[in-house]
Amino acid sequence: MKSILAPLKALSFLGREPVTLPIAPRPAAPNYRGFHINDWEKCIGCGTCATICDNYAIRMVDIKDLSSDPIKGIKPRRPAIDYGRCCWCALCVDVCPTGSLALSREYVHIGLDLNTFFILPDEKGMHGLGFPKGWAKSSDSDLLDLKRQPIPELTAKERQDSFVEIVQGFDDQTALLEASRCIQCGMCHDACPTHMHAPEYIRAIWAGELEEAVQQIYRTNPLANVCGRVCTHRCETACSIGVRGKAISIRWLKRYAMDKVSHERIKQIASKGRNTIESGKKVAIVGAGPAGLTAAYDLARQGHAVTIFEALEKPGGMMRYGIPEYRLPYDKIDEDIDVIESMGVDIRCNVHIGHQMASLENDFDATLIAIGLHGGRSTRVPGTDHPHVYSAIDLLRRLTLKEKIEVKKKIVVIGGGNVAFDIARSLARLQRNLFGEVKVVITALEDRENLLASPVEVKEANEEELQLFTSRGPRRCVVKDGTLMGLETVRCISIFDEQGRFHPKYDDSDLIFHEADMVVEAIGQAPQLDFLGDELTERLEWDKRGRPVINQGGCTSEPWLWAAGDVVEGPDVIHAIAAGHRVANSIHQYLSIK
Repeated sequence: MKSILAPLKALSFLGREPVTLPIAPRPAAPNYRGFHINDWEKCIGCGTCATICDNYAIRMVDIKDLSSDPIKGIKPRRPAIDYGRCCWCALCVDVCPTGSLALSREYVHIGLDLNTFFILPDEKGMHGLGFPKGWAKSSDSDLLDLKRQPIPELTAKERQDSFVEIVQGFDDQTALLEASRCIQCGMCHDACPTHMHAPEYIRAIWAGELEEAVQQIYRTNPLANVCGRVCTHRCETACSIGVRGKAISIRWLKRYAMDKVSHERIKQIASKGRNTIESGKKVAIVGAGPAGLTAAYDLARQGHAVTIFEALEKPGGMMRYGIPEYRLPYDKIDEDIDVIESMGVDIRCNVHIGHQMASLENDFDATLIAIGLHGGRSTRVPGTDHPHVYSAIDLLRRLTLKEKIEVKKKIVVIGGGNVAFDIARSLARLQRNLFGEVKVVITALEDRENLLASPVEVKEANEEELQLFTSRGPRRCVVKDGTLMGLETVRCISIFDEQGRFHPKYDDSDLIFHEADMVVEAIGQAPQLDFLGDELTERLEWDKRGRPVINQGGCTSEPWLWAAGDVVEGPDVIHAIAAGHRVANSIHQYLSIK
């Protein structure tokens, strides 16, 4: 009976005063998931939020006039939200590497303009009223692992008297954990000079597909063993995980993949896609450094006959003759070069071109100059002409060649870059073996915060008991009765003038005498271009710094001659590899129409 009469009860409300609440925002729970807000100052435009959204509710939109810096990992774009698709799951918030995204407590929206549902969220929310945050990133909801896996290394005591490799590499479990931290944003790809497919090979490592990882590495880098150890890893500077935590160990993961796959299998993987049809064109390359080797690899894979002429007894250039073996074992250089030779590249060592460039022009269809900076620069302060004042570059080469070096008990190295620390640490090892103690001083023009050497080099040098004096410029080598007594330095106040030009200023009242019977200069490197000959040198166009002028493809003012690598860009392995790719493409295009 009740169920029959119940509908009639509603009639009792007809005479009552209506109660209608206005449509307006009301207080929401502290963790309410309303419309998005985004701190544009924190947002780097990585697009991780768009990638994780299963509903395709987020797209990245290019924003005019926003700052962009690929090296620092910043893109000029911001996320736009389609609220017709959004389900307010907040995965975009939980995965955001910078913590710029959050959900507000704003939840009411009235409007007939459908475009208003597709907005670029800013810190004030959809209505610009500054609603408080609802769901935001917290330690409980953060989907990211900000802690970097440690890389096993030898202790100072274990390494300080030998040239055994310091870094030991990841084991399987550690590599898996480190690879799992990557969110595949691709910032590293944009920052790398060679645009390596780092997200792809890291994903392959995480999936346990190491041969796939090697294949992804060889898409852009034929010197993967080398770069897995000594690359300057600009990619890690751009890593979005590094904004709040420690960047992914992209370099060490590359090394892990290369170390886990057999060398013969790597050669097979690298050979995929090689053009086995010979083009009939011949290319000469002067110098077997990273730029020359990379160009040779690319050109040989395209079917051209490539011959490299190397003045020293083994290929590798400054990778072999400028980097100590405790950082880069030479057998790993040999493995990379063996892959390149397997493409059909003919490497002829102990060949000094001399003044035979004219014969290269006649005998080859194209020629590439890819020599390193094998000449050391001098401070030219008084006393540097003493026989016990050495060039760091010369000493590093002699160490590689196993030549005898008369190591002294007290050594001072002038310079603050990696070369200075490399030779100082190498001599310290020899010193410890000979005398049982280390007495090596490094004097750098820069202050400690602006040293050109990598922080790892500085840290390891300190652990190996080397002394570092920063903001010190060389004044003179003190020589008494023909005997080198030491180096006098003066405090450096500033290095550059108002226009940014190198023009150091000193406080002459602040002098230090560093006792030494051996001084090493490591203040810069220079190319040795005498082999070009007077005629070709006269024909070529040169810039103000004494480097050959090249176009975008690396071609000089002579249409048959290209230049790449350290000789035109300065010392850096990964930049030399990028230049090798670029010039190889230019030469291939030239040969295709010749």
